[in-house]
Amino acid sequence: MHIEPGVVDGAKMALAYGTAAAGAGYTLKLAADDLVRHDIASLILRTVIATVGTFVFFEVMPHFAVGISEVHFILGTTLFLLLGPAAAAMGLAAGLLIQGTFFAPSDLSMYFVNVTTLLFPLFAVHAAASRIVPQATAYVDLSYGQVLKMSAIYQGGVVAWVAFWAIYGQGVGAENLQAVLTFGAAYMLVILLEPVADLAVLAGAKGLRGWTRSGVFTHRLHNAA
Repeated sequence: MHIEPGVVDGAKMALAYGTAAAGAGYTLKLAADDLVRHDIASLILRTVIATVGTFVFFEVMPHFAVGISEVHFILGTTLFLLLGPAAAAMGLAAGLLIQGTFFAPSDLSMYFVNVTTLLFPLFAVHAAASRIVPQATAYVDLSYGQVLKMSAIYQGGVVAWVAFWAIYGQGVGAENLQAVLTFGAAYMLVILLEPVADLAVLAGAKGLRGWTRSGVFTHRLHNAA
C-alpha cells in the first residue's frame, strides 16, 4: 500500500497534509472514547502492541511490489478486533513512521499519503462494526462471514485510497490505470486470507479472558458492547 515518492508531489501534497491532519483529529476522538472504558496505561500498552505488530506486518512479513504500489498483509482488522480502534490507529501511524525512519527513509516524503491510506479504511471498519456485529456478540465469537465483511471494508478501502492517490497524482493514462488495476487484483488475495488469520487469532484469544481485564486487549474482544 506504499505510494512511492513522486507519485504525488508539489502542490498536490497539500491534500495529503489535510487528510492526515483529519485522521489525527479523529484518532484523538477515538482515544477519548477509549478512555471511557479503559485506563491510560491500557491504551498505551495496546498502542505499543499495535505499533510492533504494524512494523512486523510491513517489514518482516512477505510483501511484494505489484502495479502502482506494494501488497502487504497489513492485518488492520486484526489490530482493530484485538486492540480497539484508537490503539490500532495510533499503532498503524507509529509503526509506519518507524519503518520509514529506520528502514525506508525515502518513503518518509509520502508518510502523510500512506498514513491516510491506512487510517481511513480503519475508521470505516469502526463505523461499520456496529452494523455487522450484534451488540450482544463479543468479537471472539465472530463468524467468518462477519470478519470477511470487515476485512473487505478495510482492504477495499486501502485499494481505493491507493487508486485515488495514483490517479490524483499521475492522471488517468492507460499505463497508470493498468498499474492500479494490477495492484487492486493482487489485493483480492489479502481480502480472502486475512479473515482466516483473524479467526485464528480470535480463537486463540478465547482462552485469554483474564488478559482483557489486565488491559492487554480491548474490552470489546470478550464482551458485549
